[in-house]
Amino acid sequence: MPEHLWCRILLLLLLLLLVRPGIRAQKTEPSTGLFRGSDQYDFAILLPGSGYQCFWHFTHQSGRFYLTYMVQWVSGMSADRRLHVTVLSPDGLLVASLDEPSGQINFQTQETGFYQMCLGNFVNKYGNMQVYLDFGVYYEGMGDLEREDEREKYEEQLNSTISSIQMSASKLNTYVVNMWRFYNYGRMKRTTDHYLLVSNSNYISWWSAAQSIVILTAGYLQLFIIKQFFHTQTNKPRC
Repeated sequence: MPEHLWCRILLLLLLLLLVRPGIRAQKTEPSTGLFRGSDQYDFAILLPGSGYQCFWHFTHQSGRFYLTYMVQWVSGMSADRRLHVTVLSPDGLLVASLDEPSGQINFQTQETGFYQMCLGNFVNKYGNMQVYLDFGVYYEGMGDLEREDEREKYEEQLNSTISSIQMSASKLNTYVVNMWRFYNYGRMKRTTDHYLLVSNSNYISWWSAAQSIVILTAGYLQLFIIKQFFHTQTNKPRC
């Protein structure tokens, strides 16, 4: 058989393999070894009146996503502390929604991608609002991180001692993350109480100053009115 005919047959078989129907790529998680790192973020933001701000956080499938927020102080006349918070999945579906001054959102992630967190200061049109945020993701255990075949492979390769160390380290990592969450929540509460004390102190100081001015003004007016009753004309003709 001529050589160029063999080349055509090989090219034809290659094309058939490339365009063969029924083969679709599946969305899988990238392998990250035995342990997957956890990432947490905490910071404060300032939302203007009627302001709306969003953040995106990348999360792998089978992770534990959490969001904790607390309104620390509000300016303006109304001083309504309610904050509208929503969390959307990578597909744009609503996962959770809250409309409270403080709250926590926890859920198990079902897909890999960027989860969107949006904060809206809709109740205060002319007042600013400072919000403290604490969010992140952590992964419990090693079984949810790998597929079944990879799990069997690791079980064959690793002995019982290393496996127990890995499980203990994974549990310890989860406990540390939860402790850090509670610590940040306590720090949020202390900061909010500090701003509340400062606001009350300023309110008492200004109110006391205003009352003092009113009392002094009222006393001066009383003296002035009483003095008018005893006023006599000095240029009156004498007998």
